[in-house]
Amino acid sequence: MIAQVIGGRLDYAVMITYFVAVLGFGLYFGRYTASTKDFFFGGQRFAWWLIAFSCVATVVGSYSFIKYSAAGFSYGISSTQSYLNDWFWMPILVLAWIPIIYYRKILSIPEYMEARFDRKTRIASTFIILLYIIGYIGINLITLGRTLHTLLGWEIMTGAVVTAVAVALYVYVGGQTAIIMTDLIQGIILLIAGLGLFAAGIYHFGGFGDFWSLLPRSHKFAFSDFNGPAEFSFIGIYVQDGLANTGALMLMHQGFIMRFMSLKSVKDSRRMVVCWILVLAPLAAIATSCGGWIARALVNNGELTTEPGDAFVNAANFLCAPGVFGFVLAALTAALMSTADSLINAVSAIFVNDIWRPYIKPNRSDKHYLLVARIASLGAAGMGLALVPVFMKDTIYGAHGMFTAAVTPPVLVAILLGVTWRRYTPTAAFVTITGGAALIGASFVWPDIFVGPLDFGMGPKSYKFMRALFGLLASGTLGVAVSLITKPKPMAQLKGLVAGTQLDAMRQFKGGEPNRRQGAKARVHVRVDKDLAGENIVVVSQRVLDEMAAEPGDLLYASHLRWWYGGLRSVHVKAGAPYEAETEEAMRMSPEDAATAHFVEGQQVLLEKIM
Repeated sequence: MIAQVIGGRLDYAVMITYFVAVLGFGLYFGRYTASTKDFFFGGQRFAWWLIAFSCVATVVGSYSFIKYSAAGFSYGISSTQSYLNDWFWMPILVLAWIPIIYYRKILSIPEYMEARFDRKTRIASTFIILLYIIGYIGINLITLGRTLHTLLGWEIMTGAVVTAVAVALYVYVGGQTAIIMTDLIQGIILLIAGLGLFAAGIYHFGGFGDFWSLLPRSHKFAFSDFNGPAEFSFIGIYVQDGLANTGALMLMHQGFIMRFMSLKSVKDSRRMVVCWILVLAPLAAIATSCGGWIARALVNNGELTTEPGDAFVNAANFLCAPGVFGFVLAALTAALMSTADSLINAVSAIFVNDIWRPYIKPNRSDKHYLLVARIASLGAAGMGLALVPVFMKDTIYGAHGMFTAAVTPPVLVAILLGVTWRRYTPTAAFVTITGGAALIGASFVWPDIFVGPLDFGMGPKSYKFMRALFGLLASGTLGVAVSLITKPKPMAQLKGLVAGTQLDAMRQFKGGEPNRRQGAKARVHVRVDKDLAGENIVVVSQRVLDEMAAEPGDLLYASHLRWWYGGLRSVHVKAGAPYEAETEEAMRMSPEDAATAHFVEGQQVLLEKIM
């Protein structure tokens, strides 16, 4: 059946223009991608604020506006509880996980699993993480397919194919740098569109009080009931979203690991996490849910008729003028592209670093691996498309909850115990992943036996969410029990891989004792020195080193004076032995480093000590 087309020609002109502009924007940044380090980690050069907005765009997938607005329409402001539980993971993320992966130069989650445990654990985790990420791609593609079906009357698969091709194209060309820069723009746009829709709704009703009075009493609570309704209970949402899904995003989502690794330093990564979780995530919660609240108020006021799944689109169409509605549609497109691009790049990274490089074609050139990474990104988009028909059998919220609850617990528990518990053994990690996955699989065959005792009286309708609690408990029990009867790795092999050994990881990262003295940023002029060709070293005067509290051998970061570049034009280097001060302070650097940072002779730049 053909759906009724919503919106006018101007709206779709705005949406298409945006779509093409983002595609061109992403393709433009292909000029910054010349190696696998650029393709996967953007050269590790970016500032915290840029990555914070970029992460918001990655978290807010196309399913978010539809999924959370549908929940907001049905259950009220408790729809935000799914977005406001990230704080639980902050200490582990900021104090342990990010320093470990950054300083140990971890390229992928499975690589960490081998370093911390063994080869067979790496193989097991590779399979599950790929399943997790590819499934996420499918969920995002089906969401926009359904949205375009509502808007244009297209077949769901047609919309999914069109967006998959567009995203895969600019990921293929630009890699992580293109993703970060497009996600920056898209993160800002989706926040403006969502919060703007909320403001428009409040204005339409004559003020917040009038809007609030139109919501049912049951819609005015921050949390749903503890064990009801079964499809949206507090305990179900908490274990599936707060524990399993959010934990997976923080610790096992390859796309986020690559985003953390793209920052210029661990210090900036901590700033990014605080801004993202405590400032931007609450704004995103309102932006993605408010369409449902506004739609419910419009329905109760007799102005609108809609189903929960169409609440966001119909509320936006009702409130927005022609052209403005097109901007809101562009935000939906932004949400799809900004999540799918990170996922596609993540699949490519795992395929190259955990399958192709170690097992199929080892010891090849970086150009070879870059080409394979680009081809793998196209394959990731294709595999995500193949899952669209599978997810079409359920609601978006149901499909997302069922999938994350079933797939994430075993690897999540293995990573969490691996980071926080030194006694956790390689044998236990392997049993946690394989045994946990087997038990979760059995829970689909005999749900009443495995998940039923944990449903808190909600019955079978809650199983798709409560399976996350079963998976976490089952995997954790296996891990602890097997650890107590098997032999752990010697402490000497765990340095830099577990909490409490971050200083050892810093030493490994620098290749010497870290310099933790506080210094200031220095302004210097670039002098391209061909005598330094091939050397990742810069030479400055002793005065500049003293200003930065730096010494020869310290890691430095040179960047453009304009902060709004966000690190796009920058490079990491090492401090060489100083020269005697000249009339004009200068930083001598190799032609290769100058080209990487897009610096020119005589340009003034900022130089700071990283470690």
